[in-house]
Amino acid sequence: MATLGDIGVSAAINILSAFIFLLAFAILRLQPLNDRVYFPKWYLMGLRNGVTQSGAIVKKIVNLDWRAYIRFLNWVPDALKMPELELIDHAGLDSAVYLRIYLLGLKIFVPITLLAFTVLVPVHWTNSTLRKSGFTYSDVDKLSISNVPLGSQRFWTHIIMAYAITVWTCYVLQREYAKVAAMRLLFLASEKRRPDQFTVLVRNVPPDTHESVGECVEHFFLVNHTDHYLTHQVVYNANKLAKLVKEKKSKQNWLDYYQLKYSRNKSNRPMMKTGLLGLFGNKVDAIDYQTAEVERLSKEIAEERERVKNDPKSIMPTAFVSFKTRWGAAVCAQTQQSRNPTLWLTEWAPEPRDVYWRNLAIPYVSLTIRRLIIGVAFFFLTFFFMIPITFVQTLATIEGIRKVVPFLKVIIDIPFVKSFIQGFLPGIALKIFLIVLPRILMLMSKFEGWESISALERRSASKYYIFNFVNVFLGSIIAGAAFEQLKTFLHQSANEIPKTIGVAIPMKATFFITYIMVDGWAGIAGEILRLKPLIIFHLKNFFLVKTENDRKKAMNAGSLGFNTGEPQIQLYFLLGLVYAVVTPFLLPFILVFFGLAFIVFRHQIINVYNQKYESGAAFWPDVHGRIIFALVFSQLSLLGLLGTKHAAQSAPFLIALPVLTISFHKFCKGRYEPAFTRYPLQEARRKDTLERAKEPNLNLKAYLQNAYLHPVFKSDDEDEDEEFDDKLESNGTVLVPTKRQSRENTPAPSRMSANSSPSRPNAIDQIQ
Repeated sequence: MATLGDIGVSAAINILSAFIFLLAFAILRLQPLNDRVYFPKWYLMGLRNGVTQSGAIVKKIVNLDWRAYIRFLNWVPDALKMPELELIDHAGLDSAVYLRIYLLGLKIFVPITLLAFTVLVPVHWTNSTLRKSGFTYSDVDKLSISNVPLGSQRFWTHIIMAYAITVWTCYVLQREYAKVAAMRLLFLASEKRRPDQFTVLVRNVPPDTHESVGECVEHFFLVNHTDHYLTHQVVYNANKLAKLVKEKKSKQNWLDYYQLKYSRNKSNRPMMKTGLLGLFGNKVDAIDYQTAEVERLSKEIAEERERVKNDPKSIMPTAFVSFKTRWGAAVCAQTQQSRNPTLWLTEWAPEPRDVYWRNLAIPYVSLTIRRLIIGVAFFFLTFFFMIPITFVQTLATIEGIRKVVPFLKVIIDIPFVKSFIQGFLPGIALKIFLIVLPRILMLMSKFEGWESISALERRSASKYYIFNFVNVFLGSIIAGAAFEQLKTFLHQSANEIPKTIGVAIPMKATFFITYIMVDGWAGIAGEILRLKPLIIFHLKNFFLVKTENDRKKAMNAGSLGFNTGEPQIQLYFLLGLVYAVVTPFLLPFILVFFGLAFIVFRHQIINVYNQKYESGAAFWPDVHGRIIFALVFSQLSLLGLLGTKHAAQSAPFLIALPVLTISFHKFCKGRYEPAFTRYPLQEARRKDTLERAKEPNLNLKAYLQNAYLHPVFKSDDEDEDEEFDDKLESNGTVLVPTKRQSRENTPAPSRMSANSSPSRPNAIDQIQ
């Protein structure tokens, strides 16, 4: 069990690590050689063209201006200077609102920390319960609720503090929810024209024996959205084609590399091995081999493209349907389209760069089965992961190491080594153990079939949060507390065990303090250093970069990584709210995390990250809901803890808190969440009216016609036939083209069947 000295050693190690990372970053960012690593966003925006210095070549690599090193900490105020409105224009609403999560943490925990240290710490410290109990404890535990005697009237202080924390947290959450909802609506109203504002994703298109999917979609929307339907784009199962295109690009890059290498030294033809990773197999001429591979893949791509275009089975019962107005798209996306609620399912289309094309080819009927399978798999992953978590907890203690490797007893009994193990090893062991988890959870979310990158990240974030709660939080508490108090457990009656657990759980705060310092202090400082992207960029720049375009591709700007970052933040909210009343000593460590992370990620968002998509802060309801869950859990855990403390008179007063908190959540859900799930028709009409006034001659169809065409087709299909233009401009009754023999869904006999617009594959054939 970590003592104050152990925590001091851990704090010194992590503070020193964070300082080294920040100092290294402050120096490396000044070097012209690293400019593309630490300012890639400005290069991608075309606002930075490289640091040019005349003179010796060393000046192009190293910054020799000594005055720059005096101002090496200027990045901190620079990161805070940009106003929020300018930040939204620069990086998008998602990035700006993501930063508000860190500000939310500061708003909640700064007053709570001050209040807890003023009220609770003296209440806990001025007791001698632990000293008389015989339990294993440290000076940190004297600051916790464990040091309050059973049945004490002092527990009324904890009840009042729980109410104060709940009221303050709900007040801050309500104001923040209202602010973010207003920011989202303002962003949507002021945002420039985007294809997703006019487009809905239609799934589960019913099969028709007389019409193709494209013709069926066109017919349905011309009948049911006569005045607003504009165009559509069917979805292809082009996954195999996309793999071939990706493989060809890789081969072409290697071909360019070997040709450049040969042009520099024509005395030697470059050679390579054809086996795994170029390490095994026959040795061949690299240029001839890669040329043959590119030609082979080009032929396969052409054949696969023709197959996709001509095979009706490659067209999925899914389409992107675009409308003449935002109002028409809003009506379609937010209403039921057919009598059968399982057909013609509509939802807002993600923006084109947010689409995860691979999952659009998954049949809709299989999505429920896939999600059921992943639900079961995630259940077993979560609970079976408890076994290695428990193993890590047992090894990350002095007693555990002594049992597993007794011959190290002489070394681990050295005071500094003991402090290092107790104060640093548990946090770093857990951090390392969880490295591969985000990738596993993202693969599970992809298998579930979510159609956008933003949805994939939000679903993966939900899984990660549940996993953190069950394994990192509950698992560490239960496994660690039980192991540390094992001797007491074995020598007491069964009815005394709940009491022992009630005393032991607050003591686990020392483990979470070490974890916060490793993950939230040194980890955040390591994020700004970008050591891995720095090394990879210079390796690529030295070995692979041939042109300026190659150099741009070598820059790994990265993005916020909502699927990993947001669950990490939520773990700190959970720890802070649970331990605010139980062990207030943990709160300052959380404040350091929120403050440091806010500065670091603001810098990264301004200078580094190139966000993959823009969802308009659609994730905020998830953020709000998880904080509410953490608040309710903290109330229930305190209620259970007081039950073990024989506080029968005071504990019942906590029962009202979860009820009031859940009622508050329902109020916020009803009042503010529609701004994140619906688009008000009033706002849509206003934006349409303004756009028509500013651009009366806008050719919207030309703007939308290829916006949602699969990327593997865009190079071959840049034009769209104008066959329906005159018909769509008609203000009278639309005569709907159809190939159906039945007129059940057609308001009038069709006289345009022969001139019906071709489906997408036929249109591609005609263009070519």
